[in-house]
Amino acid sequence: MTMNDRLASVLMQAWMKRGWLAGLLWPIALLYGVLLTLRCFLYKTGWLQQHALPVPVIIVGNIFIGGTGKTPLTLWLLQQLKSRGYHPGVISRGYGRTQDAPAVVTLSSLAVDAGDEAVLIAQQSGCPVAVGRNRFDAGTTLLDAFPDVDVIVADDGLQHLALARNIEIVLFDSRGVGNGWLLPAGPLREPADRKRDITVVNLNDAELISPALPSDTFRMQLEGTSAYPLNGAGQTQSLSSLAPGAKLVAAAGIGHPERFFSMLRRQGVPFTALPLPDHYRYDVNPFQNLDADLILITEKDAVKCRQIKQIADDHRIWVVSVAAHIEGAFMEKIVDRLKIARLQN
Repeated sequence: MTMNDRLASVLMQAWMKRGWLAGLLWPIALLYGVLLTLRCFLYKTGWLQQHALPVPVIIVGNIFIGGTGKTPLTLWLLQQLKSRGYHPGVISRGYGRTQDAPAVVTLSSLAVDAGDEAVLIAQQSGCPVAVGRNRFDAGTTLLDAFPDVDVIVADDGLQHLALARNIEIVLFDSRGVGNGWLLPAGPLREPADRKRDITVVNLNDAELISPALPSDTFRMQLEGTSAYPLNGAGQTQSLSSLAPGAKLVAAAGIGHPERFFSMLRRQGVPFTALPLPDHYRYDVNPFQNLDADLILITEKDAVKCRQIKQIADDHRIWVVSVAAHIEGAFMEKIVDRLKIARLQN
């Protein structure tokens, strides 16, 4: 574990309760809160300008720092919109890319050029995707290239207030709001009671919705019961049938690796956990000297692993397929708000 990993672990532990370290950082959090309030006021009063795209915009984001499952939710939402006759497109910052200028993502785009999540969305959704630090410019680039797009889903970008939006979806996971304090005393980018249109929480069957979340929060579950070889050779197999008795390692370079590991444990998969930093670039191959018969990775990690020959040729690596399921009348609420947005546009 690196020094950065140790620091992140210490902070996350501190952020889940209001102990001495969180209390020590609380005055800085108060200042951060004042700056947030000022920024929101400037946008609300027009001192800072919001830019609106000509089609409705749905933001999928979070206020809890790190990963909460936004990309699986985005993929699920895109398929639901397509099934209802919409032609959705996606915009994203493209975390990890080396360029700031907007660009269209193709199926063959490199993760270093477009970001791992954007490439994953393009490959799995069949929807047009554009990336750029400025989300409005990314949206304009997307619409110029794909004029039939009639709704845009922004994967992340909740805090990018320069882009006007019609629907805000805020996603949490089992950690809820942590200790409820803003950074750096807590894990929240914005106050827990921040206004939004829809709240979703990513939980498994045994976990309860935090009482700190609204009563109308929707529950999302990520289910993974099968895996397929990274190199594409062979067929999809159930997790329970993967080489019984083999020595398994599960690796995850996502915002909250424990979520991936917990999902595998619920499927009864015995493994050794190998957590990696979020958006791990694989400049150093973590599997090269690993004592394992099989290595299970996330679909997000697979985007980069396939583009590195040494890793792509490792026959031990299998990718776990994950799909999101959301209970209740979530899509009905989305569609109703889209109808209102179309009337306003």
